[in-house]
Amino acid sequence: MGIVFQDFRLIPTMSVFDNVAFAMHVVGAENRKIRKDVSTVLSMVGLGNKARSMPNQLSGGEQQRVGLARALVNRPSLIIADEPTGNVDPNMSYEIVSKLTEINKQGTTVLMVTHDHNLVRDFQHRVIMLEEGRIVADNAAGGGNI
Repeated sequence: MGIVFQDFRLIPTMSVFDNVAFAMHVVGAENRKIRKDVSTVLSMVGLGNKARSMPNQLSGGEQQRVGLARALVNRPSLIIADEPTGNVDPNMSYEIVSKLTEINKQGTTVLMVTHDHNLVRDFQHRVIMLEEGRIVADNAAGGGNI
């Protein structure tokens, strides 16, 4: 399982590369595999040239893409994205959801929590609405009348 947090949760004293590699170190991956896979996933999210940067040198959108890369690097079967667009501008929001959609098309289940009704309508995926912890709607066909 990979998790994308709303507030990025990057380790400020670690480079972009090391923030992503951390997820692989935790599961005991070999250094050679870490070097290869981290570089691959950073390129995939458009940050191949930022590997040596520190989190405070990145924009909010770039920090969120580092969080996405960290969630992806171990090739999880499930990604949970908790308001992944909450701290980025509208254009970056669409870029992030587009990337999550690509990941989903490749076979990874993506569970995303959002309050952004425009994203829900525009991307037309299954929508489950909750109120006070209870399911009040489940639209398996897409965004519908949300």
